[in-house]
Amino acid sequence: CAPMKHRHLERFAGKPFNSHFSPPVHQIKMGKGTYSIDPDKDSKSCKTRGSDLRIHYKNSREVVRTIRGMHLTRALQFLKNVQEKKEIVPFTRYNGDVGRHAQCKQWKHPQGRWPQKSAAVIYSLLKNAESNAETKGLDIETLRVEHAQCNRAPKMRRRTYRAHGRINPYQSSPCHIEFILSETDTVVNRPEDDGAPKKVSKKKLLRERREQRD
Repeated sequence: CAPMKHRHLERFAGKPFNSHFSPPVHQIKMGKGTYSIDPDKDSKSCKTRGSDLRIHYKNSREVVRTIRGMHLTRALQFLKNVQEKKEIVPFTRYNGDVGRHAQCKQWKHPQGRWPQKSAAVIYSLLKNAESNAETKGLDIETLRVEHAQCNRAPKMRRRTYRAHGRINPYQSSPCHIEFILSETDTVVNRPEDDGAPKKVSKKKLLRERREQRD
């Protein structure tokens, strides 16, 4: 048979193609940039932002939403727990085909995941904010995430080769993330035990009764 004419390749004619892979995850673009808002007290606040981060926007948006309003120490510990699968990130918006897990009960939402790559990059951003706070002489224990925002970045295009001489787009969905942390008057401590009796499950009560009978 006659060779197939690759007419679909005409749309790529004259266009540059970047065949190089993106930089590793730890190479994060940081620096001065335009923030969407200004802090109320600049002398009592610190900022950090990352541009064109090679982490999925949908996963990162859920992580950023979860840590918004947390104290810095709690947010760092939460991101560590997410990487170790000790705590979960609730998926409230982009939750199509997202499984249900028992760890989501603390967030009162059934669906969630453990986006480890997003958690690792956002952890690095918060550590950068912590270093900025130390440089400005702020109290680390009282810092709170007042502003957290995640925006879509321009998609990075690659191509994947399919059967019968076709080419499909192979895009990534990077994002921009920014944080503003401010000092607060209160420090969140672990609540003390008030002496109230703890709730015991029915299975445990039945097990204890059987042991007493034996």
